[in-house]
Amino acid sequence: MTASNPSIDPKIASQNTELNPNYAIPTVLLLAGIPLIWVQPIAAGLVAIFGLFLVYQVATIRLVFTATDLEVYRSQEKFRTFPYQEWQNWKVFWFSFPILFYFKEVKSIHFLPVLFDVQMLKTCLEKHIPLAKS
Repeated sequence: MTASNPSIDPKIASQNTELNPNYAIPTVLLLAGIPLIWVQPIAAGLVAIFGLFLVYQVATIRLVFTATDLEVYRSQEKFRTFPYQEWQNWKVFWFSFPILFYFKEVKSIHFLPVLFDVQMLKTCLEKHIPLAKS
């Protein structure tokens, strides 16, 4: 089991870090829909629609790491804030081909598709919410 260190070093980046978008998952889904047309047209349509939905999400959602919070923006407007002090754990699933980002706060659990630069995500997470072995 791992737990985060809630104390934040004041020397940690005084500037904000915005993650770059990554269209890998939506592209894979859209391309996967093409051969599915001949096997199962309805499934192909659903996969393609989900891929288009994720393209829209990649284009409009931004994650910004600040000194104290992870901020989520939708179309330049702050949508949600997650203070690091409330984080208990985080994980990027299948780091060789990342598709899911998980983090647990004191009161809730969150799963997000990896729609942003995974290397920068990991760097920011390790910098702001380091995991300690318990």
